[in-house]
Amino acid sequence: MAIELTLDDTLAAEGAVTPWAAVTCLSLLTFLLVDLEFMPVSLLTPIAQDLAISEGQAGQAIAVSGLFAVITSLFGNALLAKFDRRTVVLLYTAVLVASSLAVALAPNFLVFLAGRALVGIAIGGFWSLSTAILARLAGSDLPKAIALLQGGTALAIVIAAPLGSFLGELIGWRGTFFVTVPVGVAALVWQLAVLPKMPPMEAVSVSSMFRLLRNRTFTIGMAATGLAFMGMNSLSIYLRPFLESVTGLDVNVLSLVLLGLGLGGLAGLSIAGFVLRRNLTAVLTGLPSALALLALLLIAVGPVLWATATLLVLWGLFNTPIPAAWGTWMAQIIPDELEAGGGLQVALIQFAIAGGASAGGMLFDTAGWWSAFLLAAALLAGSALLAAAASPRAAAVQNL
Repeated sequence: MAIELTLDDTLAAEGAVTPWAAVTCLSLLTFLLVDLEFMPVSLLTPIAQDLAISEGQAGQAIAVSGLFAVITSLFGNALLAKFDRRTVVLLYTAVLVASSLAVALAPNFLVFLAGRALVGIAIGGFWSLSTAILARLAGSDLPKAIALLQGGTALAIVIAAPLGSFLGELIGWRGTFFVTVPVGVAALVWQLAVLPKMPPMEAVSVSSMFRLLRNRTFTIGMAATGLAFMGMNSLSIYLRPFLESVTGLDVNVLSLVLLGLGLGGLAGLSIAGFVLRRNLTAVLTGLPSALALLALLLIAVGPVLWATATLLVLWGLFNTPIPAAWGTWMAQIIPDELEAGGGLQVALIQFAIAGGASAGGMLFDTAGWWSAFLLAAALLAGSALLAAAASPRAAAVQNL
């Protein structure tokens, strides 16, 4: 007779040892999600030419995926509340593969956008579940597991644009998207092999998500999270024009500087798991404080290559662990409502990214590049102040 193990059975049998193969296979999924989300950035021109649309229309590919990510993060967990979480992850991975196929084979702009909507569904759906799943897989190793998961994100951020550009020249934009299909299928097979069964534990609904806002500490933390992501993106998205026009870099040196930023991010994630476990409050306040200072220093030394390059490595070091820090915080504040909280957090982050990009872009074009960086510093400083009030220690004091 076949014996099926649930997650709790598996961890009990292994003495609560974290199944790192399962966490690693989910890290591959995050790499694919982020890579596919931003891949159109480096392929806008050939996409527009092939589909007979403007580059502005082609750029809507990112907006569409973001919109569907928000919708899925708010409603996906409730709609799939009765399904085993392993099945749900497999479903979102299959949707991701279908997205790549639809985009690669798109005969027109409408099918192209439909494919982009599918990747948005996979993004919002998986990220809203990710912290809850890792908490069940990793237990006390949660900070390390979140850092490993975010490693896939960081790697994708480093290589998505240059890899997309290189493959686009080599095999065309359709071939570039098609390459991700076998990788997605491999991720699906890997998940089937290593993910344990995870029966649903929460009764998630949209109303239960918004009821969390009655928790004062959670609400303050969500505000701090939003300010952090707005601040980071009001600066990060405009680094290339800043480096080209202010620092005066050519394409080759620019690529090296951005590579340094990405490597700094990977270094930050490599130590995040250890630091988060020891002093989460210091990380929640210290990271945005450091980034606010770096934003101000970039305004002061922007024309100086060596100083700017050094500051950007530090920006990557302090920037990349922030999602892991807030994921760990949420697991401590609402440990029994992580799916509901995750859905709300992902929706907020998507809105914050869009808001930061929009506000930073308006200032960059009207008042000058420095104003976008100053906005980033103000938002990040605000995030640090709110983070101090939202720390697990502050929550414990309030509950006494």
